[in-house]
Amino acid sequence: MKRRELLRHLASNGCELLREGGRHSWWHNPEQNRRSAVPRHNEIPDELARKICKDLGVPKVK
Repeated sequence: MKRRELLRHLASNGCELLREGGRHSWWHNPEQNRRSAVPRHNEIPDELARKICKDLGVPKVK
């Protein structure tokens, strides 16, 4: 999955960019007070994308 698609999905489900780390972007879901790291690769494996969504408490990416 493309990183851009994942970030668009997270933003549409209420998540916000918390901060930029050294090699990851940290995203935060303020409704559930959860956060997760999203790597800065053009391609993110589907399994990792599902884990990020689960960590943030949003529906899985289609």
